[in-house]
Amino acid sequence: MNLNTLNLKRLFLLFLAIFLSGCIAPSPEPGIGKVLDWEELPGWQQDKHAEAWPALLQQCKVLPKKKPQWKKICLDADLLGDIDNKTARHFFETRFTAHQIIPSNKKDGSPGTGLVTGYYEPLLKGSLAPDDQYKYPLYARPEDLLRIELAEVYPELSKMRLRGRIVGNKVVAYHDRKAIDREDSPLTGKELVWIDDPVAVFFLHVQGSGRIQLKDGSMMAVGYADQNGQPYSSIGKILIERGEIEREDISLFTIRKWLQQNPEQAQALLEENRSYVFFQMRENAKENPRGSLNIPLTPSRSIAVDPSNIPLGSPVWLDTSYPGEPDHTLQRLTFAQDTGGAIKGYARADMFWGNGEMAEKLAGEMKQQARLYVLMPLDETDQVSK
Repeated sequence: MNLNTLNLKRLFLLFLAIFLSGCIAPSPEPGIGKVLDWEELPGWQQDKHAEAWPALLQQCKVLPKKKPQWKKICLDADLLGDIDNKTARHFFETRFTAHQIIPSNKKDGSPGTGLVTGYYEPLLKGSLAPDDQYKYPLYARPEDLLRIELAEVYPELSKMRLRGRIVGNKVVAYHDRKAIDREDSPLTGKELVWIDDPVAVFFLHVQGSGRIQLKDGSMMAVGYADQNGQPYSSIGKILIERGEIEREDISLFTIRKWLQQNPEQAQALLEENRSYVFFQMRENAKENPRGSLNIPLTPSRSIAVDPSNIPLGSPVWLDTSYPGEPDHTLQRLTFAQDTGGAIKGYARADMFWGNGEMAEKLAGEMKQQARLYVLMPLDETDQVSK
């Protein structure tokens, strides 16, 4: 092969590479996409929008004070009162615009997918005084826990949950799970109630709120008060990485079973999740737990999101499937009314299912791929850059 032929071949390959690179569309940046027609939301016309109305009215009690653009929306909603599905759907279509939430790409650069998990309000057994059966405490928020706000000086810290305590003239990290759970706990004296099962306590930390049946049969309820600021680690992910549970089998139930069958290893595994949740008494034990907007959550219509990506209060259209039933579509209007330590990223949500056995089953099994669409008030639509 002479030199001219070799150069022509190289030139051809160069042009071919340039041509092919131009034909492959780059993956869109994660975030909130352009305005969509309502017909582009899968299943939008079929949802029972009136069933989402109570969740909207709940957040309208607090949202206008935080977000002025919601004042007119909530005033209109209050004037309508109880409505049917058609009227509710028209309400959202005339006051919001729909945008697909574009998930982050995978590590290999390919387009990512959204993920929806579930949570619920568990029922535990407890006592207001410790004994040989009830010896695993839930702690109130300690007085020495500092909430550190540095976003005004360091904007890059605005998305971080900073907590600490003062030692001498320094602010250091707050106690982690291992330190708090030891026999000589630094939080001795801050117990709210004692529980009979350490595994139930751990899962209450994950769920964030629960109801507790006391020895005399009465009921009390606890809710999230704060967190120690330590990073959250998924023990389910750790069990998968160690080959203890297959990825396709991981769920609340398989994790609970492993912990109960391996009591000697359980505590060490739980301590790998350094995050620790503190609780407070809820005034009304019959009321659903309150989310980050401080309003009662609505089963199957309230979701937890990453508020740095999806604003709290936003209506979010979910296009996913029921737990354990990939062919049974779950398409409905929900509201971003809560947050969670494990809920990070754009197309990430955690659906609140309520309480009881069915809620536990649905929440425990839910780990579904999903497409998420955020509904933005018309006043905010111009702020979307994509």
